[in-house]
Amino acid sequence: MTLEEYISEHSTPENEVLADIKRETYVHVLNPHMLSGHVQGRVLSMLSYMIKPKRILELGTFTGYSALCLAEGLAEGGKLITIEHNDELEETIRRNLSRSPLSDRMELIIGDAKEVLQRSGLSGEAGLCSFSEAVYDLVFIDADKREYCAYLDLVYPLVPVGGFILADNTLWDGHIIDPAYDKDKQTLGLRAFNDKLKEDDRFEQVILPLRDGLTIIRKIK
Repeated sequence: MTLEEYISEHSTPENEVLADIKRETYVHVLNPHMLSGHVQGRVLSMLSYMIKPKRILELGTFTGYSALCLAEGLAEGGKLITIEHNDELEETIRRNLSRSPLSDRMELIIGDAKEVLQRSGLSGEAGLCSFSEAVYDLVFIDADKREYCAYLDLVYPLVPVGGFILADNTLWDGHIIDPAYDKDKQTLGLRAFNDKLKEDDRFEQVILPLRDGLTIIRKIK
């Protein structure tokens, strides 16, 4: 048994819906490794329960697994907005979100996350308040790795002091410190993001060596 398997066996199991989504993703969708998976999903759920967010913003949802995990900790009456660039996954995502008892509290927007966030006064399809006015207690960044620095700047005004931002893949399978990837644009984007956080006194952060690296960020200014 590997240490990863041990951790999985001793963590609360994912529910039946999440297990089905994982199986279906691995059978029917390209690059299924992009799915958060059991242990990371339980971490996202646990963090959400701890924060008890009224509003969650997710950048990049793939097949919806992470959105369902984050939604578990929503405060009463809370809402989650998730943005996904790959329009070929729209039907799959909507079907997966609809399987949750919290489906009426989740909204999917199909589009490029940076472009969506840059649109002034954009309201979601369900009539949720505009990005320019909304306060998101929790933001999960898991979209184009080359744009992480831009995402951070764009979500900064949407998060209150004391709010949290989570960033996925910040160790990038070890490539983050591997000189063999010095010309890889996604690796360079993640290195720039990690360095930006290190030098930015508006935040406190810690990188967890979970799966592909998960950074927990707290806005302090």
